[in-house]
Amino acid sequence: MELNSNQIREIIPHRYPMQLVDKIIDFEPGQWAEGIKCVSVNESFFQGHFPEEHVMPGVLIVEALAQCGAVAILSSDEFKGKIAYFGGIKNARFRRPVKPGDVLNLRCEIIERRGPLGFGKAVAKVDGKVACQAEISFAIGDAKNE
Repeated sequence: MELNSNQIREIIPHRYPMQLVDKIIDFEPGQWAEGIKCVSVNESFFQGHFPEEHVMPGVLIVEALAQCGAVAILSSDEFKGKIAYFGGIKNARFRRPVKPGDVLNLRCEIIERRGPLGFGKAVAKVDGKVACQAEISFAIGDAKNE
């Protein structure tokens, strides 16, 4: 099942410039999600990271992975209309730089849940090669406007 950028906005609260998942290419609610981020030279962060050689900041790659995981968990009936807060990052490894023109393939699998807390295993790849991998944790809360 695919989700376009507008459908993603119905699940997670992120908006420009922080919506970092362009499309969900497949997912199973509450279990996992696979998405893509098309990295463009027009991204605002490239103005300062780095002007001479553009490299996507690792923290934004991890954020894109977390957003992919948020789509997975928040698309389940149990958590619809909620928000997923970042809880932590463990064992993050960056294997290759991500540059303009790259298509970042994102996958986050929810590996454990304890009530409103959860843990995910996340991998970002470019051309089938691992760019980043990490373990992420999150806490589910109520959206402020409810």
